[in-house]
Amino acid sequence: MRLGVHINRFNQGAARLGPELAAAGAAAEAAGVAWLSVMDHFFQMEHNGGAEDPMLESYTTLGFLAAHTSTIRLGALVTGVTYRHPGLLAKNVTTLDVLSGGRATLGIGAAWYEREHRGLGVPFPPLGERFERLEEALRVCLQMWDPADNGPFEGEHYRLAETLCVPAPVSAPHPEIMIGGNGERKTLRLVARYADACNLLLASPAEAPHKLDVLRRHCDDLGRDHDTIRKTVVHLGDMPEDADECVEAVAGYAGLGIDTVILRSPDGDQAAWIERVLAPATGRLAELS
Repeated sequence: MRLGVHINRFNQGAARLGPELAAAGAAAEAAGVAWLSVMDHFFQMEHNGGAEDPMLESYTTLGFLAAHTSTIRLGALVTGVTYRHPGLLAKNVTTLDVLSGGRATLGIGAAWYEREHRGLGVPFPPLGERFERLEEALRVCLQMWDPADNGPFEGEHYRLAETLCVPAPVSAPHPEIMIGGNGERKTLRLVARYADACNLLLASPAEAPHKLDVLRRHCDDLGRDHDTIRKTVVHLGDMPEDADECVEAVAGYAGLGIDTVILRSPDGDQAAWIERVLAPATGRLAELS
């Protein structure tokens, strides 16, 4: 079982953000962390400090992190489908994939934060339409990444005259698609149909078996091999303060089929936290299956 780091606060001050993010990326890679993500929001979340707190644009940030790392997988947790036209989103992710040497994941979900939409004038349709757009966006990205099909896409919400994407992604057959969310009726069914990976938000390992069972049932209904989907979790429990706490918090996911447990990094010196807490824990957790 592997560890990931999710950076969701940017309160170091504008002058320090670049160097500190670079240091966090280097520390995560040196620690043997498998995944590094940032959130894709325009405003900071209300429960994480509020809209007046600093927030960076995610794909610019991921490109910066790509330049300061060499092996760690990179992605957004997760892009709201409403934030970017899917043709442009496919280009964003392709660019990250090419420049990082094939390390990009497309993390995507149905979007939820209404204030940032209203604040910046981004349309925020009802939930049912957002899920319709999510499925269409997944289809658009897959067609953009299909070198044999550069033709038009005609959907209910998106219409593209050409699905040309040059250069093509480095990742084969395309960048990993990760759908984020816990919804059992729509989200996990979309995972079963389209995704290479899922991302669940869980407070404890005890919540995982039910969600994974729901996903398995959707896979069975669609004729999909459940084991071909990489399962990841953002652990929402207390942030560990040392390696022992980290192992204790995460070890319960072992044996459930979880590939990567992603921990939210603290505010402040993220590189020091990674070196102190995660680096000693990665080897111990790698021995758990």
